Amino acid sequence: PFPAEAGRAPGPPDGGWGWMVVFGAFVSIGFAYAFPKGLAIFFKEIQDFFGTSYSEIAWVSSIMLATTYGAGPISSILVNRYGSRPVVMFGGLLCGVGMISAAFCTSILQLYICVGFITGFGLALNLQPSVIIIGKYFLKRRPIANGLAMAGSPVMLCTLAPLNQFLFDNFGWRGSFLILGAILLNCCVAGALFRPIEAGTALVKTQVAEEGKDALKGKITEDGKEMSGALNVPMENETEEEEGKDCFEKINQYLDFSLFKHRGFLIYLIGNVLMFLGFFAPIVFLAPYAKHTGIDEYSAAFLLSILAIVDMVARPATGIVANSKWVRPRIQYFFSFAIAFNGACHLLCPLASSYTGLIVYSSFFGLAFGMVCAMLFETLMDLVGAARFTSAVGLVTIAECCTILLGPPIGGILIDTFGDYKYMFIKCGAVMVLAGTFLFIMNYYNYRMLAKEEKERKTKEEDPKSVRTGNEGRKNWNNDSTQDGPELEPLRDEGEGVKKEMNGT
Repeated sequence: PFPAEAGRAPGPPDGGWGWMVVFGAFVSIGFAYAFPKGLAIFFKEIQDFFGTSYSEIAWVSSIMLATTYGAGPISSILVNRYGSRPVVMFGGLLCGVGMISAAFCTSILQLYICVGFITGFGLALNLQPSVIIIGKYFLKRRPIANGLAMAGSPVMLCTLAPLNQFLFDNFGWRGSFLILGAILLNCCVAGALFRPIEAGTALVKTQVAEEGKDALKGKITEDGKEMSGALNVPMENETEEEEGKDCFEKINQYLDFSLFKHRGFLIYLIGNVLMFLGFFAPIVFLAPYAKHTGIDEYSAAFLLSILAIVDMVARPATGIVANSKWVRPRIQYFFSFAIAFNGACHLLCPLASSYTGLIVYSSFFGLAFGMVCAMLFETLMDLVGAARFTSAVGLVTIAECCTILLGPPIGGILIDTFGDYKYMFIKCGAVMVLAGTFLFIMNYYNYRMLAKEEKERKTKEEDPKSVRTGNEGRKNWNNDSTQDGPELEPLRDEGEGVKKEMNGT
């Protein structure tokens, strides 16, 4: 049903069809994150088939992950232009085509193209829209919704690890890729669940605009902001301004580059770029490491399942904890601790020399990995707010793709050079501990600066000598609201609704 008040966008429903959207995001995010890790089951055999080194075979997952993250701005632009539903469905189609094509590859370079670039780009079109649309359907319950959606990654990984080993034993890696390509087409079904939340109000806005045009006999522009017919105002200057827009201004309509002036966003960006240098390599090499120590194939694959089962519980639990009144106001500290805890697990991994030790490591790794993934996007939205989140995700992922691309190959080079996996785990652990420490210190500084700025603002408002006009007050309110997090979204929407009514929209 249409909302009672026409022309005013509804707030997030925090439920209803939103839980179906969470289920669709659960499937899409699960494939986007788990699929590159699940392919590690085939690496040892593909390496022997093509006669490549550890570093060369690691580029397959690395290129796929880097493309998934690097295509973030493209995905964000497409979501802003067409919405989440068609983008996810097209991404699912690309994933299926990429994996089916990979089944016919005759060289490692062709695998880089089919699996790395084509399938990776399809996964990018699944990941970004799934994260973005949750922010449109949820506000109060958003950490819980994000935690449930992010749980798709461990569920898929827990399923894909033994499934891939079963498929390889029965059909070989080529037949397995054909079947996996068909399975990835389920992302199209998940995308069909992403019903646009603005669909109900778009028709109402159009009807109101038409009635206003008939009543005032004026010309309303596409965005409904100006009427020139009734006032007989020439529009030549406006047309010239539109034609004079350069490429940067057009891109800035979809990607908000003013975020690079946002202190909290820059801290998050630097910490995450450093973190991803050691984030994915331990998962990529966990099963090959187990096989290297003499463990059989199914037991090595079972380590990924253990990691995924613990991860599966950790993500929703982390979402519930992060949504509590004690943690949510300082969620950035919790995120920093999770990253450092993840790094500590990798530093202790070389001590696990037996299969029992690897089970313990996989359990703690799954807990730490789930904590980081559950808060990865929630902390970003907490910093920039839901209105700027789409642009923020695109800018963050394009910056992260460089370290994601280099992480696994650097680990493979260390393995090829020293003939031992422990140096790879030590490198990843040290990098992540450093990233967690950096985020903790800088977030402490950011919180102190925000409190100081808020205190200065209140002091100026209480000072009788500081006289401000109404327009200046409204301008400062708008500037503050664009920098704050999602707490001010309902008030901001109400202000925008009143402004649209005053303009006669």
